[in-house]
Amino acid sequence: MYDVIIIGAGPAGLTAALYLRRAEKSVLLLEKGAFGGQITYSPKIENYPGIESASGNEIAEKIVGQVMDLGADVEVDEAVAIEDKGAYKTVVGKEASYDGKAVIIATGAKHRMLGLAGEENYVGEGLSFCAVCDGAFYKGKDVIVVGGGNSAKQEAILLAKLCSKVTMVQNLAELTGEKVLTEEVLATENIEVIYSSLVTEYLAEDGALCGVKIRSQETGAESDLKADGVFLAIGLAPDCKAFENLIALDKWGYAASSENCDTKTDGVFVAGDCRAKKVRQISTATADGVNAALGALDYLDALAKA
Repeated sequence: MYDVIIIGAGPAGLTAALYLRRAEKSVLLLEKGAFGGQITYSPKIENYPGIESASGNEIAEKIVGQVMDLGADVEVDEAVAIEDKGAYKTVVGKEASYDGKAVIIATGAKHRMLGLAGEENYVGEGLSFCAVCDGAFYKGKDVIVVGGGNSAKQEAILLAKLCSKVTMVQNLAELTGEKVLTEEVLATENIEVIYSSLVTEYLAEDGALCGVKIRSQETGAESDLKADGVFLAIGLAPDCKAFENLIALDKWGYAASSENCDTKTDGVFVAGDCRAKKVRQISTATADGVNAALGALDYLDALAKA
C-alpha cells in the first residue's frame, strides 16, 4: 500500500513525487510511455526558470534523477481505471493493479496530430506545437501554421512578430473562433491564410522537414508549400477520460478542479496539462504538481486522524 500513486511522469507528476518523497511519503509513479512527458519533444527550452537553455530531454532527465534519488518507486504501465475503496484507491493498470491511499492524476494532454506518414519523426525536427516555446528558433524565417481556430490564430500572431512570413493552412472556408483574433490575423501583413485546404503530406529534403503538400477542397488541386518550420495548432487531447467515474470533466474532456488541484472525490487530485486551465507550460505543470502534492499531504494527515 502506497501513500500516493501518481499516474503520469511528466513535469507535474515528477514534481508531485519530489514534494511527497521529501515529506517521507511512499510514492509510486506509473508511466505508460517516456518519462518527462511532452517536454521530451522540445529540442530546446529557454523559458524555464534557472535553466538558460536545454533540451526537453535534459530537463526531464534531471527531474527524474532527482525523484529517483529520493526513493520513489516507478512502474511502466498504463492506468486504465481507478476504483474508490474508501480509505484507499486501487489504480488498475494493463499489467497489474496498485493500491494507494491517495492518487494524483497527471496524465497530461497530447497535441493533436495529422496522422501523416513520418509525422512522429519530424517532431522537434522542424515540426512544433508551441510558438512560445519554439518560435524564437525561426526568427527571420518562413513558417506554416496548420489550423484556423483561436489557438492557431494566436500562434500565427506571435510567430508573425518573429518570422519573415507566416502561412496559415485552414481546412474550412473561414477562420473560426474570436472575431478580434481573426481581424488581427487579417490585418497582419506577413500572415497569409490559405482556406479550404488540407495538408496531405510532409515535404523533406535530405531528411529535414521543408514544408507540406496541400490539397484544395474546392478544386482538388495539389501544391507544395515550402517553409523552414511547421506548427500544428489543431487542438489538444486530454488523457483522463478513463477516470471520469471519480473526476468531473469539462466539455473538452479536461479534469475540472479548484486551484488546489482537488476533485469531486476525496483523495483524488489532478495536476498538469490534463487539468482545465488557461495556460499549459512546464512552469504551470510543476506548480500544479506542488499544489496536488500538498493537497495529498493534507488528505493523508486527515485520514490518519480519522
